[in-house]
Amino acid sequence: MSAEPAPTPSLARRVSAEPLDPTTAWAAAAVRGDFVVGELVRYAAERHLRDLRDAEKRGYFWRPELAQRALDFFPSLFTITDGPAEGKPFHLIPYQTFIVGSLMGWVNAAGRWRFRTAYVETGKGQAKSPMMAGLGLYAMGWCGFRRSQIYSIAANKQTSMVLFKDATAMCRAQVPGYDEHETLESMGHVVIRGEGDNAGKIEHPGSQSFFLPLADGKQQSGPRPRMVLADEIHEFSSIDQIEIWQAAIDKIAGSAMMVLGSNTPPVSQHVGTEISDTAQAVAKGDVKSDTAFGFVARTDKGDRETIFENEEAWYKSLPALGVTYPITNIREAVAEAQTRLSKAASVKRLYFGIPAGAANFWINEESWGAVLDVIDDETMQLLRGCRCWLSLDLSKKNDLTALTATWIDGDGILWQKTWYWTAKDGVEDRAKQDGAPYLDWIEAGHLNAVGGATIDYTFVAEQVKRICAEHDVVELVFDPAKMADFETACETIGFPAWRFKNADEPTGKGLKMVSHAQGKRVVFEDRQYCMPRSIQRFEDRILTNRIVIDNSPVTYSCAANAALDDDAQGNRCFDKKRSRGRIDGIVTCAMGAGAADNVEMKGRTYGGSYVVDLDDDDDDDSGDDA
Repeated sequence: MSAEPAPTPSLARRVSAEPLDPTTAWAAAAVRGDFVVGELVRYAAERHLRDLRDAEKRGYFWRPELAQRALDFFPSLFTITDGPAEGKPFHLIPYQTFIVGSLMGWVNAAGRWRFRTAYVETGKGQAKSPMMAGLGLYAMGWCGFRRSQIYSIAANKQTSMVLFKDATAMCRAQVPGYDEHETLESMGHVVIRGEGDNAGKIEHPGSQSFFLPLADGKQQSGPRPRMVLADEIHEFSSIDQIEIWQAAIDKIAGSAMMVLGSNTPPVSQHVGTEISDTAQAVAKGDVKSDTAFGFVARTDKGDRETIFENEEAWYKSLPALGVTYPITNIREAVAEAQTRLSKAASVKRLYFGIPAGAANFWINEESWGAVLDVIDDETMQLLRGCRCWLSLDLSKKNDLTALTATWIDGDGILWQKTWYWTAKDGVEDRAKQDGAPYLDWIEAGHLNAVGGATIDYTFVAEQVKRICAEHDVVELVFDPAKMADFETACETIGFPAWRFKNADEPTGKGLKMVSHAQGKRVVFEDRQYCMPRSIQRFEDRILTNRIVIDNSPVTYSCAANAALDDDAQGNRCFDKKRSRGRIDGIVTCAMGAGAADNVEMKGRTYGGSYVVDLDDDDDDDSGDDA
């Protein structure tokens, strides 16, 4: 829900009754529901209408004549360069009218562009790149600026050239109303360096300005950009280059803007996801930023289950559908996706704005999101006295190590918090390789970086020791891999722990540690845990909202990356080879839930299956493996 009040119906009717400029008319129509838009686009339209009412108090002004000048620029100078409408004047389609009008029509008290950053996300094929190319050319030579520097950047050279080639083609196409061979290039308005596809720079001699594509997002020495156009944001593996260019934009005293374009990024692509999430929050009003613009065209969460059948919802993520993008193309893609499961996830993301983590999440993502909450020190204090199980996945020494604590409260609800460690040496390279913002997580305290090239497990052992000193820990369940190293670490810090093997062996001293099998085989031996049962119990908890999981971005990432493997009997385990990235945290969460739900408890049922007795002592919790 927006933190600021949405425009009332009376406001929408009032603005619609006045003579409206095209940008505002589109926003008012979107809010009224004259055409289909998703809730995120509606938020952006509502924001524009709210700002018409009160932005002047904050020093920002709507100049519809400036918006109109930009809207008129496209069909006056450019023709469409490909597709069924090739050769016709480039009239912006309705959603582009709102975007271009907003970016060029809002100014501050000094007359400078209000927005310093803009993010545009739609489904595939919605003509974002030509729109961005036209904006770059407008800022280069037709805004009255001298020596404007316009840059096209992307994650790689090939992608950085896509938008630039659109700009080149527009400069070499016939100017509307002129003779066939009269183009911006032939008439000398622009100079294009390079022939054909080898063009590498567009110059505007009249203003001494240029438009330059840069491979891999690399920055030139000492740039003073008027506009930076970053295409296919979801392909960036690091946000560093975007931030460097943004810093250059921020240094410009006059009008300057970075425009970011993207299809919906997969959850595992953290750069695109972070930028998209921020743009959504700004549009909703959850994040206050008068200088950031966001237009995120996605289908709503409620559309996800029936998206292949609900054609009306397609327009929410495909605002050019039926205008420049044929609906038959989408119908064909959907038909293929319905017969090929491997195609379904990509179709849902690329065309309908459903992140890959949502389209191919290991469990219903809305149910997952519903059980997330902050478990801080204060919450952990309240959980003192509740039974607690620890679960540990040491993984590789230079990889993520995860430790999860699982408590069960007096109402039978599970509470889970996970700690993570990684080796400090080489973390930047691993972040790029994994496509994960490890440095950001470390800075925010979500991930512990241990000095050296490998993880010193004494840090993990110390954390286990602290938890055991403060909480009623029943046992620690573990993935057998690397466990000998952890036992050595426990000895090093003087923390007693022993491995449980079977009920016939004598009880050891200190923390009881029980092995947890990781494969698909179901284990029936006494006090032996296995992944098929733990996953089932973990899922039952999530789907019935009988668990609270700490809302850590690392855990969410692990959940989004996870993939399951099953056998003919339906026994399942997490498959690290098929997963999209690190999954250690979701593995330990499942292990912890499986261990906690393996305890017999009398007088109370939950999750539809399990009976729990909170009064049993530690030695009597052998559990029901049925």
